[in-house]
Amino acid sequence: MASQWCIGLMTGTVMDGNIDIAMLKTDGNTIDEFGPYTLASYPPETNLLIHEAMAAAQEWNFADTEPDIFAKAEKALSEGHAHAISQFLSKNHISTQTIALIGFHGQTVLHRPPQDGVRGATRQLGNGQILADMLGIPVVYDFRTQDVEAGGQGAPLAAIYHQALLRHANITDKPTQTAILNLGGVGNISWWDGNNTLIAFDTGPANAPINDWINIHNLGEMDRDGLIAARGQAEEARLQKLLQHPYFSENFPKSLDRNSFTQTMASGLTLENGAATLTAFSASAISKALDLLPERPKRLVACGGGRKNPQLLQEIEARASVKVIQAEELNWRGDAVEAECFAFLAARCNRNLPISFPGTTGVPHPMSGGTQAHPHQRKS
Repeated sequence: MASQWCIGLMTGTVMDGNIDIAMLKTDGNTIDEFGPYTLASYPPETNLLIHEAMAAAQEWNFADTEPDIFAKAEKALSEGHAHAISQFLSKNHISTQTIALIGFHGQTVLHRPPQDGVRGATRQLGNGQILADMLGIPVVYDFRTQDVEAGGQGAPLAAIYHQALLRHANITDKPTQTAILNLGGVGNISWWDGNNTLIAFDTGPANAPINDWINIHNLGEMDRDGLIAARGQAEEARLQKLLQHPYFSENFPKSLDRNSFTQTMASGLTLENGAATLTAFSASAISKALDLLPERPKRLVACGGGRKNPQLLQEIEARASVKVIQAEELNWRGDAVEAECFAFLAARCNRNLPISFPGTTGVPHPMSGGTQAHPHQRKS
């Protein structure tokens, strides 16, 4: 199958009200060309709905009847994505006919990994049919459900795209020495042996507890540039106790919900010391993750919003004894990687190629996924 232009969409667990939109030319195996990328925003009222849906999801916890706000938030979120894509295409003078597929991740509001033989569950808000009909472009969405129903973790899904990026950058001679670290609300790592072994799992929290700590102090949405944490001191005794959490010694595959680790870990500390402690905790969790890999990498390629936090990167290097480089040093777009990933996964799902693997999500065998929505009328 020839490569086609696909659009990937990502709204992360950092809950910042933004949509990552990226174009990628791919056949689902290789990366032929990177297209335009942008960061678009929801209307404030849509972001408020999503926050309310997230709070309702915690109380719901996969009971029989979903909260009413899910349907309202899902409709607003889906329409918001459609409007953002329409503006993106118009700004870049791209016809809808140019786009073969859209990969629509949606917003994760609750994720429960399998535990003690009990199947997990996951819920992403996002109606692909709304997108398909509004834009006239086929949409692949709901990427995680089939994985979970097969007994997998449902996350992380980026490993197969990360492998394609490593190949694209010609990192194939000693790939075990380089791992890809995504720093979103939750951190996840991808490691490839250069042959058939692909490993990925959530390392622990990344930005989410830090962001929430800053937010509850009414100082914005994040510790911009890590400046608040840099003024504080990590509470080492508390940190070591937190790191005794059984998650960090569990073998992969494994995954987390955004709220598996929260800002309450810093309760009672000053603003600066709390930020420093949470930042050091995210970094230390990455160190423990590296210990689980078949071979400890010598460098990490940082993607996602957390790579813009110098204090977090400094803590990772110090506590994990590893070199951290920016995705841009390999000519990747660190902000766009996750959105590109879902363009890539859409192409794979369309060809029934696997997106989940035993070493990444724990499914019993490689399997495809996603739900495909076709527009009732293809627009010109």
